[in-house]
Amino acid sequence: MTVQNEAPGTGAGEALEVWIDQDLCTGDGICAQYAPEVFELDIDGLAYVKSTDDELLQDTGATTPVPLPLLQDVVDSAKECPGDCIHVRRVADKVEVYGPDAE
Repeated sequence: MTVQNEAPGTGAGEALEVWIDQDLCTGDGICAQYAPEVFELDIDGLAYVKSTDDELLQDTGATTPVPLPLLQDVVDSAKECPGDCIHVRRVADKVEVYGPDAE
């Protein structure tokens, strides 16, 4: 199931996904505080995204859909992350709309 979202720089109903660069993760857990449905700290002390089935996705570059009701929490996580490691991008063209590489 693809979750539709609307964000600046995206068309209405554009699907968004989020991923974490674990090489830059500082393990502060701010993301898990903002959006525990999307992010979780593992026993290695790093944050990971979770699948829509609540499974931790530990593969490098693993992405998960951004549920519309949690969009602001995910965006706040990206903005507040001290490691600048949270990337939110459009599914259609992989353009980052929030995070360190967003224009």
